[in-house]
Amino acid sequence: MDDIKVRFHLPDFATHYRLNLVFANMVKYAPEYFREGVEIASFYGVFPPSVWNGGRTVGGTCDESFIKMVIKAFNSLGIPLRFTFTNPVLKEEHLYDPFCNKVMKLADNGLNECIVNSPLLEQYIRSEYPNYKLTSSTCKRITDPGVLEEELAKDYSIVVLDYDLNNKFDILEKLPHKDKIEILANACCTPNCQKRLDHYRLIGEQMIIYNEHLKNHPGEPFNINDYATETVTTAINCHCTSRSIFDVIKLNLPTFITPEAVWEKYVPMGFRQFKIEGRTASNLNVIENYMYYMIKPECRDEARFMFLHNLERNGAVVIDGEMSKRNG
Repeated sequence: MDDIKVRFHLPDFATHYRLNLVFANMVKYAPEYFREGVEIASFYGVFPPSVWNGGRTVGGTCDESFIKMVIKAFNSLGIPLRFTFTNPVLKEEHLYDPFCNKVMKLADNGLNECIVNSPLLEQYIRSEYPNYKLTSSTCKRITDPGVLEEELAKDYSIVVLDYDLNNKFDILEKLPHKDKIEILANACCTPNCQKRLDHYRLIGEQMIIYNEHLKNHPGEPFNINDYATETVTTAINCHCTSRSIFDVIKLNLPTFITPEAVWEKYVPMGFRQFKIEGRTASNLNVIENYMYYMIKPECRDEARFMFLHNLERNGAVVIDGEMSKRNG
């Protein structure tokens, strides 16, 4: 496995900005803690409020100065931002959203990328922002091997595998273009969920409702229950996303992939791209996922201490070209 890169796509460049900046510098300046070949391939997510967002409901707002700071911070390390523009219920009017288009223009430097789901938005991005590499989203819920092969043949830099296929090795072995397939390792959702596509649609509707609220009622608190029709309440009642990494390990779901399996099964098969979910997870849960998947088991305690120590120091993570490893 010499020189093989095991590329991780991590959550979320806005919500977990400081945490991820510390971690990115840790990969750079303390590589001795990491498993073989670990590389940060991207930080994915959105700057809220993004009506194009999908997959998870993300609230809040970001001003332009924060957006520019985040883009510069990660891009200067050579790490792309990958926008989760996967809302499946967008209409043509949403394509011209001023905030989303401003973000696209600010990040249009040839390094950053987009994850797409809606054919309407995909075509718009290809036309208006051709510098962006595109990823085909797991939100498409492609579980048929033949359809998946067709998707892999299209002009996408990456195709995110539906995680119900994670451990179906008879299918995985036969797939072409394994190097462009991204596998979600720590899926927290119930396998074979029959409501997942509906859930993605409902989340998309929530994002539209949220953005309309901000436009029509500026400065007023947003409460989804004020809009609680049948179309939005279902998406609120799913508790899978509250599972911690330890809950997921104990459940031993058939979609779950251990770090040992990443290096011993998937990488030897030719897979190189792995996703860790956690855009709306707590910082503690995100940190433990990072420790579990990317840090050598024998180094986890010391690496966690170093990570938290540098995080506590307000993100001042680089000291004379190295991570601080001292207490105090």
